[in-house]
Amino acid sequence: MVVIAGATGSGKGDLARELARRIDGELVLADSRKVIRGLDIGTAKPFRGPDDPGLWHLLDVCRPGEVFSAARFQRLADEAIAGIRGRGRVPIVVGGTGLFIRALLFGIIETPPRDEQLRQRLEAEEDAEPGRLHRRLAELDPDCARRLAASDRVRLVRALEVVLSTGRTMSDLQREHGFRAPRYRFWALAVDWPRDELYRRLEIRVGRMLERGWLDEVRSLRAALRGEERRVLQTLGYRELMRHLDGEWPLERAVEEIQRAHRRYARRQLAWFRSEPWLEWVSAPPDIGKVERRAREFLEGCAGATAP
Repeated sequence: MVVIAGATGSGKGDLARELARRIDGELVLADSRKVIRGLDIGTAKPFRGPDDPGLWHLLDVCRPGEVFSAARFQRLADEAIAGIRGRGRVPIVVGGTGLFIRALLFGIIETPPRDEQLRQRLEAEEDAEPGRLHRRLAELDPDCARRLAASDRVRLVRALEVVLSTGRTMSDLQREHGFRAPRYRFWALAVDWPRDELYRRLEIRVGRMLERGWLDEVRSLRAALRGEERRVLQTLGYRELMRHLDGEWPLERAVEEIQRAHRRYARRQLAWFRSEPWLEWVSAPPDIGKVERRAREFLEGCAGATAP
């Protein structure tokens, strides 16, 4: 199969869609936010047109507030890939959630079971002092902290739970995990934009999202969601627009903060993917003809081989 990874705003989805058209493929999304129903405009969720009703998989598969773990992603992606192959087509995994992609390619990292009492204490710490968990993780596991946003409470709690329970950092476990044999034969690429150009693309994309009605989407979610469901409103971009709707920031300030948050997120994604030795970096803008030829060469090399 083919894997297209990389930072937000790098054009992964457009490249994957065109490659799928050329090599008779279907797309499996590896994105921790595009799986959530209702988070549409602000996650740059792909439009499913009448010409590609079965093109996208793992889109809108969970409710707001529902836990969607790497293990669940792996299971659903395995099922989608098996179905795509059964139809004689090529699976193309595309997304920017490095943990999901690594779980699919190399399996789930073995970590200790949940410690509910410890988790409750950590949650209480964050409730009392927002940002505390990220600062604490930065002291105990700085590599992991650099990859996580201060608002990513679920993963911050888990990373701290691991190190406090075992004395071993999540970063160490992930490095060891990277040496496992892959679960699939794959060719993986990422689009390598100059940093300034990537940032410019992100600014343009935020403007287009707002033109498409992103603020109205957030307003509707704000009115409809209750309890644990509202945690999805802490997603990048949504939380900044919430502060505008709550009267805390003018819209101009919210947009500036969204653009800043997108740049930080892109840097974290790039740091993650730069550490993956199995990724082939393609200069931007990508030459689709060259990508297609490289993909066909890989697939021809796999022809006749036994799955996976």
